[in-house]
Amino acid sequence: MISASAPDGIPEVTPGTDLVALVADAVGPLSDGDVVVVSSKIVSKAEGRQVAADDREQAITEETVRVVATRRQPTGAVTRIVENRLGIVGAAAGVDASNVAEGTVLLLPEDPDASARRLRAGLAARFGVRLGVLITDTLGRPWRQGQTDVAIGAAGVAVVDDLRGRLDAAGRRMDVTVVAVADEIASMADLVKGKTENRPVAVVRGLERLVTEEDGPGARSLVRVGPDDMFRRGADEAYADGYRDGYAEGSRESTGWQGDQESGGLQ
Repeated sequence: MISASAPDGIPEVTPGTDLVALVADAVGPLSDGDVVVVSSKIVSKAEGRQVAADDREQAITEETVRVVATRRQPTGAVTRIVENRLGIVGAAAGVDASNVAEGTVLLLPEDPDASARRLRAGLAARFGVRLGVLITDTLGRPWRQGQTDVAIGAAGVAVVDDLRGRLDAAGRRMDVTVVAVADEIASMADLVKGKTENRPVAVVRGLERLVTEEDGPGARSLVRVGPDDMFRRGADEAYADGYRDGYAEGSRESTGWQGDQESGGLQ
């Protein structure tokens, strides 16, 4: 049986907070095979990723590596879907202005996988068990309404369950099925953490088969890059690029045709 629980009473996190001690005190004794799921916000706060920013938009710009799509909302605000420094594609580069002091914003952890590894090592040493750690953040999904939590940092957890080459229940070989189990665990944990209940840590039990001896490749390995990224531009942006390139090509052909006529012949 798989279960998830999230403790109440976790205090406000400030720069320098000992996250290992805070999480350990909150969740109590851990068992072998547990997965501890931690919201990125408290990791960022503990790591001092809260920065002064009178203009959140400027902070988003500074965290942006590549703009994927922009949309102007009826309110006049512009939503930016971008790739941030971690390779994650989402709204506002992960810059968060909620539950922080006025005039400041919160950036994502600089290296969520490293943060997860430190938490895992500290918790394993304290409780003497084999466990996994996920650090999560909230993202939207293409072609789907709403948001869900996904893993942006991982240690000691298989981030995917690769079923390629196995047979399904009907005996057919599966050639493309790779289940993003770290993201599924993150979403499950979010159901008990919630967005407004101030419960940023959860423990998921019953998934011992996914807990590994080593830290593993981390959640960064889930990011599609290069040839695997089939959606590098938003639909409107791709259309505009195609129109511009087609117009430029047509102009070049037109210029070449006129030049041939002026020289007295076709080539």
